[in-house]
Amino acid sequence: MTSHTQPRNPLHGLTLERMLTDLVDYYGWAELGERIPVRCFNLDPSMSSSLRFLRKTPWAREKVEQLYLYTLRQSQREQR
Repeated sequence: MTSHTQPRNPLHGLTLERMLTDLVDYYGWAELGERIPVRCFNLDPSMSSSLRFLRKTPWAREKVEQLYLYTLRQSQREQR
């Protein structure tokens, strides 16, 4: 039995673009580049070049997902 819903997966249904947009809005490119030191965040950053890099680079995409989850948890704690 396979289920198409993943109620315990906070990333389910989120696109990489949505995650990156939220992180850039929250941290800005400079701090994002400090937290995840990849060239596309530090040298002339743009959404399109970053997405292209992240889609081709699994380890970097995983770091973005981890930072997104961490930021989500921190935001939820602050709201309590």
